[in-house]
Amino acid sequence: MIIVTTETIPGKQIKDVTGYVRGGTICSKNLGQDLAVSFMMGGELALYSEMLIEARQVALGRMVADAKRQGANAIIGLRVISTPVIQGAIEIFVYGTGVVI
Repeated sequence: MIIVTTETIPGKQIKDVTGYVRGGTICSKNLGQDLAVSFMMGGELALYSEMLIEARQVALGRMVADAKRQGANAIIGLRVISTPVIQGAIEIFVYGTGVVI
């Protein structure tokens, strides 16, 4: 599946628009130890970074599944939103427009 942030796909013609597609997840980790080490040493919160990478992949996978259910074979206009939900938890939401190319 082709996924782009633009409204067109270079070299491809959009034959049909299937509609709004989306996917999301909410995740959290016990960041106590990672946070303590970061404050002492400075730098990246590795566990948190890994969690966000995994969460984006889950959200994208759910969006692709939604697009396939609608008959799309590509997604244009991809947007990614991350929102803190509660202390230590974050929502990752992705959306775009499903199209047939």
